[in-house]
Amino acid sequence: MMDHDDLMHENSALIALLRTCEHPDTWASIANDCVLEGSAERLLQHKIDPSRNPLQHDGVDADDAQGVLLGDIGLSFGQIEKLKTARTVAARDLEMWREHGLDFVSVFDPRFPERLRATIDVPPFLFANGSLKADDLGVSVVGSRHCTPEGVSFAVDCAHMLVKRGLTVIAGLAKGIDTFAHQTALNDGGRTVAFIGTGIDRQYPAENRGLQQEIEERGLVLSQFWPGSQPTRQSFPMRNALMSGYGVATIIADAGEHSGTRIQARQAQRHGRPIIINHMVLDKARWACDLADRPGVYVVDNVKDVGCALDRIFLVNDNVDGLIKTVLAEEPAKV
Repeated sequence: MMDHDDLMHENSALIALLRTCEHPDTWASIANDCVLEGSAERLLQHKIDPSRNPLQHDGVDADDAQGVLLGDIGLSFGQIEKLKTARTVAARDLEMWREHGLDFVSVFDPRFPERLRATIDVPPFLFANGSLKADDLGVSVVGSRHCTPEGVSFAVDCAHMLVKRGLTVIAGLAKGIDTFAHQTALNDGGRTVAFIGTGIDRQYPAENRGLQQEIEERGLVLSQFWPGSQPTRQSFPMRNALMSGYGVATIIADAGEHSGTRIQARQAQRHGRPIIINHMVLDKARWACDLADRPGVYVVDNVKDVGCALDRIFLVNDNVDGLIKTVLAEEPAKV
């Protein structure tokens, strides 16, 4: 395991790589390369001097990572200096964030959520406020900001049930369904995790400022954005993708045709995560109807059905985990 100094070196190298990347949508590619190589430091040194710093993993080539760093292969002196300067600035920022109580958690940190680390679009870092658990067993409860009374009732019932099962309630701290799911979990004395679409030091929407503070004190708030970042149209879909990857399943309590919830449903399918859909959503959203007959999708009428779906999901997961352990434990076949 890395000591504190090694982790700080890796974190500053990672931030330098990200900040000198031309396109933010390649961040996941950089993060995946870092996980595969096991070091941002080696990736950075490889960029600066490839001949003297070969990568340890043959499958990783940061030069070819989807137009990655500085948009070039073979860096000029100016580009190399830009990388070195970015690393120096990153080291100062890490210290400043620490002094301000902002917890930076990179993919190299043992506290980083394990399910997110295993996703194909793993975020390179998170900012955390609250109690981190590397193996947090939770389920997302999501839905429309402009929800119906029936949708609210369904979400509240689901949150009650998840808390009783000892599961974490995951949501996005938005108005509507998210707010009811978070608040129910807190009222029941359960754990809840909020993914936000702003910097960790921002509160959005303003009316949920108190709720966010309570979740920070009793649960966990996570952000994949730099401190100070304001909400954008892109940040909320990105937040939904992380919610999908963090949990073992997604419950869609209420949503319409144009609800942002459909983004999380698509991401859940991409991550191979099960989706549990309140039957009334099918009457309002064509995309939900399209999902209904796909593998790993459960259409339910009530919270009892949700519980049965979760039982099946956990049974499948346990069987898969058992099979993997058995295969890994077997000795290689003799030729």
